[in-house]
Amino acid sequence: MEQTIVGRKEELAILNKAFQSKEPEMVAVIGRRRVGKTFLIRHAYQGKIDFDLTGIQNGSSREQLQNFADRLTLYAKPLFPFQRPANWLQAFQMLVVWLESTPKREKRVVFFDELPWLATRNSDFIKALGYFWNSWASEENVCVVICGSAASWMIANVVRDKGGLHNRITRRVYLAPFTLSETEQYLTSRNARLDRYQILLIYMALGGIPHYLKEIEGGKTAAQNIDFICFSQNGILKDEFLQLYPALFDNPDTHIKIVRSLGQTWQGLSRNEIIESAQLQNNGNTTRALDELVSSGFVSTYYSFGKKIKDLRYRLTDEYSLFYLKFIEENQGSGQSSWQTISQTQSWKSWSGYAFENLALRHVPQIKKALGISGIYTETSSFYQKGTTQQQGVQIDLLIDRADQAINLCELKFYKSEVVVTKAIAKELRTKLALFQAASQTKKQIFISLIAPYGILQNEHSLGLVDNALGMDIFFE
Repeated sequence: MEQTIVGRKEELAILNKAFQSKEPEMVAVIGRRRVGKTFLIRHAYQGKIDFDLTGIQNGSSREQLQNFADRLTLYAKPLFPFQRPANWLQAFQMLVVWLESTPKREKRVVFFDELPWLATRNSDFIKALGYFWNSWASEENVCVVICGSAASWMIANVVRDKGGLHNRITRRVYLAPFTLSETEQYLTSRNARLDRYQILLIYMALGGIPHYLKEIEGGKTAAQNIDFICFSQNGILKDEFLQLYPALFDNPDTHIKIVRSLGQTWQGLSRNEIIESAQLQNNGNTTRALDELVSSGFVSTYYSFGKKIKDLRYRLTDEYSLFYLKFIEENQGSGQSSWQTISQTQSWKSWSGYAFENLALRHVPQIKKALGISGIYTETSSFYQKGTTQQQGVQIDLLIDRADQAINLCELKFYKSEVVVTKAIAKELRTKLALFQAASQTKKQIFISLIAPYGILQNEHSLGLVDNALGMDIFFE
C-alpha cells in the first residue's frame, strides 16, 4: 500500500528534476540513519526504477557480489540464475548488458542503497562505479541514484572523490530530520492526534526521525508512548544507541567516546576539552571522528559571540542520543512505566530545559519568521562568561545577531504553563543584558525575546523588559 509522504517538497523537486532532465544524472542522497532516505527515493521513483541494489551491513565483498547477482536475476528473469561476478567491474558490465537489452524509456533509474556497505575494503566498488558512469551511463539518458547513511563517508568517498567520480555528482539531497511542523503532519497522517505540547515532549526525546516517530500510537500521551518505545522490553529504542554508531562508522569507539563526553555537559566543549574529557589522542583520528559526527548530524558546532574560529565549540544535538545517555541507559531493566516516574523528577526538569534549547536551535528559521526578520541576514551564536570572585557569570543560549544593527537575546524557558515574569526573573534578565553589553561592547540595539511553550503572562515586570514573547506555536509554522 502506498504511504503518504510528509514534507520533503524541496527534496522531491530535486529528484523529479533529475528524472525530467534530458541529460544523464548522478544524484547523491545523504542523511543520517533512519531519516527516511530510501522511502523518499522509492516514493519519488515509484514504478520507474530499472535496477536497485542495497548493501549488506558487514557483508563481505563476496556476499555483496552474490547479492548483486540475485537482484539482477530478479529483474532480468533469465532461464537460469546469474552467477556471482568475479568483481565489481564484471558486475557493472553485466548490468550494462542487461540494461541495453531492455526497451528504452524516458529515463532509466538505477538505485544503489547503503553505498558504504557495498564498498567494502579493497573491493574497488567506487572505482567500478566510476568506470560504469564514465564508460556508459554518462552517454545514456540514465539517472543513477546513490544513497548512504554514513554521511561523512558519502561526502569523503563520493562527493569529494578524486578518482572516476570526481565532479560527477550532478545533484545532491541532504535529508534532514523532520521539523516540528512536519512531525505534527506525520503523526496526524498516522492517526496519532496529539496536542502541540505532547508533540514537543516527544520531539525533545526522539527528535524528528521518521523511523522513531512511526512507533507513536494514537490515544496515548507522550509519556505513555516514550515509556513503551524507550523503556519496555519490546521498545525499539531501548538499545538503538548500541547499534546506531557501529552501523555508521568504522571503528566507532572514538565517536561513542565523544558523544558520551558531550552528553555530560549542557554548555558544549571545545576540541581540547573533548580530548581531555574522553581521554583521546590529539591526532587526526579524533579530528576525523568529530568531523564525521558533525556531517552526520549528531553534533553541532557553534561559536560564542565575538569569538574566533579557534574557539569553535561542539554540542551534542541528536535528541535520541541525549535522551538515551541521560535516562534510558541508567534505567535499563526498570521496565515499562519507568518514564511516568522519571518525568516527575528534578533531573527531568533540568534536562527538559536543555532539550528545549536544542529544539529552539533546530528551529531558528521559525523563530526569525515569528520575529519578522526572515529577510534580514543574521548570525546565531551563544554567549558564556565564567564567573569569578570579582564578576558574575552569565550564559545566553541563543543570540541572533542581525545586519540591521540589532541583536535578539533569546531567553528559553520550558514551563508547563504561561511564564509569569516575577521580580526575580526580571532581575535575572536585566543582569544578563547588562553583563552581555559590558562584555561584548556592542553598540547594537538589544531586544529581549522570551520563548516558552505557552508564552508569558504579561505583568508589570515583563512590560518594558520583554520585547518579544513567543509560544510553541511558532515552531510549527
